[in-house]
Amino acid sequence: MAQKTADLTVGLFMVAGVAALLFLALQVSGLTPKSSEDSYTLYAKFNDAGGLTPRAKVSMAGVTIGSIRDITLDRETFQALVAIAVDGSVDNIPADSAAVIRTSGLLGEQYIDVSVGGDMESLADGDTFYTTQSAMNLERLISNFASGQ
Repeated sequence: MAQKTADLTVGLFMVAGVAALLFLALQVSGLTPKSSEDSYTLYAKFNDAGGLTPRAKVSMAGVTIGSIRDITLDRETFQALVAIAVDGSVDNIPADSAAVIRTSGLLGEQYIDVSVGGDMESLADGDTFYTTQSAMNLERLISNFASGQ
């Protein structure tokens, strides 16, 4: 009987450990299920989307306010069209705000930082950021420096 109790205890401990590892992996990867009902979509057009990926974070003043939903090519302007899912609680982004692609750290992942404007009107579902700043291409910058341009 003591052997069965020990086996059961070890089994429960292993199941709890695997569940904890799965939970941590989901938290770190950003794959936690979120309700899309309480968000709205904004769009931004960039000349160079760099290394942006779907599910990358969107922040304002260092606080995450949403994520990138999709990145496609605008066939009319030949720019990267980024669909951004913004949390519904952040419903007062000024209409003249800018979307800037930034990198966390020197070689970290890229994300969109919203620089707040001063307009009294707010962006609504389906609106597009008027001002954007593309990703800084490090290779292009180094080659321009090396060639003296």
